[in-house]
Amino acid sequence: MHAFQPLQLPNGSQIPNRIAKAAMEENLANPDQTPSDELLRLYQAWADGGAGLLLTGNVMIDPRAMTGPGGVMLDDSQPLQRFAQWARIGRSRGAQFWMQINHPGRQMQASLGQPTVAPSAVALDMAGLSKLFATPRALTEDEITGLIQRFARTAALAEQAGFSGVQVHAAHGYLLSQFLSPLSNQRQDRWGGSLANRARLLLEVVKAVRGAVSPGFSVAVKLNSADFQRGGFEPADARQVVLWLNELAVDLVELSGGSYEAPAMQGEARDGRTLAREAYFLEFAQDIATLARMPVMVTGGIRRLPVVEQVLASGVAMAGIATALAVDPALPRRWQQGEAGASAELPPIRWKRKAFAALAYMALVKLQMRRLAAGMQPKPGASALRALVLEQCSALRRTRRYKQMMAQKPL
Repeated sequence: MHAFQPLQLPNGSQIPNRIAKAAMEENLANPDQTPSDELLRLYQAWADGGAGLLLTGNVMIDPRAMTGPGGVMLDDSQPLQRFAQWARIGRSRGAQFWMQINHPGRQMQASLGQPTVAPSAVALDMAGLSKLFATPRALTEDEITGLIQRFARTAALAEQAGFSGVQVHAAHGYLLSQFLSPLSNQRQDRWGGSLANRARLLLEVVKAVRGAVSPGFSVAVKLNSADFQRGGFEPADARQVVLWLNELAVDLVELSGGSYEAPAMQGEARDGRTLAREAYFLEFAQDIATLARMPVMVTGGIRRLPVVEQVLASGVAMAGIATALAVDPALPRRWQQGEAGASAELPPIRWKRKAFAALAYMALVKLQMRRLAAGMQPKPGASALRALVLEQCSALRRTRRYKQMMAQKPL
């Protein structure tokens, strides 16, 4: 197995190579939450870059529930024209293009002015940053049913627009991940308690999505290997969830880890341990690949072709690359053309306050994407502090714009 060998999915479709551009939140939507010209330009760069699979950043299923201002949202209120343009661009070089569909749950900033919902009324614990997030209200049974329908409807609209698949986001501490964790899910009904109950929402969403799209349309799941918090979602839990997903028509499972409270997807665990610099979650993915009936993809820190080959040699079917493709979107093409030593990364941020370091790192990533979206070259050596300040200022503008838009929406 090598990096540029096609991958056949359970639904019969094919991914042209084993390298995926993993999801990164872009915050580049138009004021009406549709894809902007800048977002389309960014995805043209990634389509030209040679990855066999492109995954969008968060596309939200509800305009009132956003991971951040400037995010894309798709429901029946949206015109599909811009989404169809996005799909054409993503698929223009032969890659599969999947829309990542998501709901933030309690990981929604209070400044957006919308009610925050979650499995239980458990607030985020982010030390000095906790005040940025409201204590959520526990979802009702009827609201949970409505959320399942929203996931399915967004998936159906993605297919209508021309995407080749969707990825249900159940990782990184967002709503479906919150249901899986006993720390954030303290319900006593059929949606909480045992792992089977905590996994029920994810499984029901996957079944509803699969039922809303055609058999050849890819349905994937992004799952945490662990939350990296004591008493949270553990690797043994993830193994069992994959066994349950085996019984459904799932085409790929991507493994990652962490949440806002413990940003392990950036290489840091909640207790301060530094994870391996590349392929953070590979050991767990190897284990899952032995029991999963669908292909497994691992994401987290990969930036060099030898590491991609190590991932594939371990029995994992795909290597997901995020930050490195914001720094150099053409890495896969360069590797295929013989530049096996090519690499791309951002310098590590070693600030004492880990939460601020994580925010600065995300701001640096977004700076690279904004430069690509503007037709400029990335600037990985930019000041992390300056990137953070610029991103916070931009977020304030986007927040005002979002609140104005929501104030004009009919109830």
